Amino acid sequence: MSITPARTSAALLVLAGILWGTGGLAGSILSSAAGLHPVSVAAYRLLVGGVCATTAVAGAGGFRFLRAHPGRLLVTGALLAEFQAAYQVAVARISVSLATLITVGCVPVCVAGATALRERRLPNNRTLAAVAGSLAGLALLTGAPGGTEGWRTVSGVGMSVLAGAGFAVLTLITARPVTGQDAITSVGLVVGGGCLAPFALAYGMAVPLTGEVLALVAYLGVVPTAVAYGAYFLGLRHASATAAALATMLEPLTATLLAVAFHDERLTAAGVGGAVLIAGALALYYVPSRGGSAR
Repeated sequence: MSITPARTSAALLVLAGILWGTGGLAGSILSSAAGLHPVSVAAYRLLVGGVCATTAVAGAGGFRFLRAHPGRLLVTGALLAEFQAAYQVAVARISVSLATLITVGCVPVCVAGATALRERRLPNNRTLAAVAGSLAGLALLTGAPGGTEGWRTVSGVGMSVLAGAGFAVLTLITARPVTGQDAITSVGLVVGGGCLAPFALAYGMAVPLTGEVLALVAYLGVVPTAVAYGAYFLGLRHASATAAALATMLEPLTATLLAVAFHDERLTAAGVGGAVLIAGALALYYVPSRGGSAR
């Protein structure tokens, strides 16, 4: 069986989805091991990942496109900062699996709502069904974290929704392709880290100089950030829409499996039902039908 560009791109997108799914657990472990606030964890992820990704893009000569899109660069950085900070706080407040599932489940709801307002018409039936499934799944997940304090659950769910909304806005902005999008995203990671740096410094960014902590910082910045984004943008060049959708759906699946296996997290029956509903809604929303895209 020959290795075609389409197969290579699909494999890269699958890799990106799996690597993204490890970010929440890695950030949670780093926060516990180093005593870092979630905002500081997010800042480290963006700064380390951004420097690595930017170095790779610089070697490929990608910076020549940045001057044409300064506004997009700044907005990308700000949204990445908001998304990562809200997501890491959500992970700390509820759990890796729930925060990831709620965050990703909110994206199609927010995108569909914003698109309907912009175009002044209702989404098609397929999109409406996906949104309904996501909302039902989110409702079940909201009541899933048994044993946690009420305010932590409410704030954790709220932060997850905020993270999902930020990623949805970023999705809408990047839906219009521009030359040098990989460079914009790479430098945007650094910009996002810079946006979070003042808050992270206020919370404290000092970490124990142990091998475990330094390895966690390096992993969080390199693997689920620099490498994952690099694989994603390389994969988009020749991939089908179905393969791109798979990358999106693999992230919450990976995060949930890792959290259950290594972080002793358990979903209630309602949580499992919510996860299944969101997975189905994501498949319905992202994977195009034979007649065209769901969007």
